[in-house]
Amino acid sequence: MIAVEDIRIMAIGAHPDDCELKAGGCAALWAECGYRVLFVSMTNGHTGHYAMGGGPLARRRRDEAAAAAAVIGIESRVVDINNGELMPDLYTRKLLIAMIREFSPDLILTHRPNDYHPDHRYTSQLVQDCSYQINVPHFVPLTPAPMKRCVIMYFSDNFKKPVPFTPDIAVDITPVVDKKIAMVACHESQVYEWLPWADGNLSDVPKDAAERYAWLTDKQRQRYRREADLCREKLVQIYGEKGGTCEFAESFEVCEYGARLTEEAKKRLFPFVP
Repeated sequence: MIAVEDIRIMAIGAHPDDCELKAGGCAALWAECGYRVLFVSMTNGHTGHYAMGGGPLARRRRDEAAAAAAVIGIESRVVDINNGELMPDLYTRKLLIAMIREFSPDLILTHRPNDYHPDHRYTSQLVQDCSYQINVPHFVPLTPAPMKRCVIMYFSDNFKKPVPFTPDIAVDITPVVDKKIAMVACHESQVYEWLPWADGNLSDVPKDAAERYAWLTDKQRQRYRREADLCREKLVQIYGEKGGTCEFAESFEVCEYGARLTEEAKKRLFPFVP
């Protein structure tokens, strides 16, 4: 029998807010189950702003990620590689293998390999390049290799080529959607500043803190409703009639390079799914 606290989930995103946006709801559910959860950002986010940058922004974004993790009591790590400079090279592969081995996850979540952003693509490639060598003892020999293989799954996205995202698991996050929004709201430099500026909507962001949070809540709820609609068929398959009406969801696709997502593994890794 595996103790609850020994089940470990590792989400590996490219930027300090990626894991919260793609898996914050499930992370809240895992935390409620007593699972150990780690969010990793492979870059420091130092260019993600229109006015500030470099070290001050990197430190701000690291602190935002830590604050988001604290909302639900999980762990956070930001790798000090500059935005836009992540490469799927041997040095970074070894760095990631060491991190994965040290945490020893049962499940890894990451981006799919086809994506508009090179940091997303290379994060995905790095995870895939690590997938076999994680368990090779004499590769990165000073960090002991685990005896188990982990399941690897992809975050959802809307990219269609070369192949569209196909959910293998869809999770109703309606009971914890407010926790997810609270995590996302911790990334103030992004959700209230950089992203609205990049979209040409910075003037729409309210100045009052309470109004600003309500504005963000409305936008995020709209986003998670769309995500639920995109995986509605899988939700119905998993939840039955309830799946047709659940309001907010997250979904993930299996990467064939990891361990198989057996029925036993589904029950162990997603205990909140029927």
